[in-house]
Amino acid sequence: MKETFGKLLKDLRREKNVSQRELAEKIGVDFSYISKVENDRLPPPAAETTVKIATVLGIPVEELLSHGNKLPLDLKDMLGSNAAALKFMNAARDMQLSKDEWGLLTENLKRLR
Repeated sequence: MKETFGKLLKDLRREKNVSQRELAEKIGVDFSYISKVENDRLPPPAAETTVKIATVLGIPVEELLSHGNKLPLDLKDMLGSNAAALKFMNAARDMQLSKDEWGLLTENLKRLR
């Protein structure tokens, strides 16, 4: 079973020796909010808050966003307003790519530029 967002956040925060209060202060929320998220009494935060948390903890943003099933707003906007991008993502979804295949696809995309 997949680890909850709250459990992952708690483990990462403790690993980085950051208190709930310190994290809350740095991202601009009340510390009780962090506690509730970590104890799974609240759902994962919005994408913008998740990005702030990842930045404070020094971890890849994608790790937290994907664990919380969140997309950054700019990516969501780009997909929603670009038919070709949406078609590409639908094709990738239909192919059921593995994590390694996503990595290879990313590297190949970088070579196009």
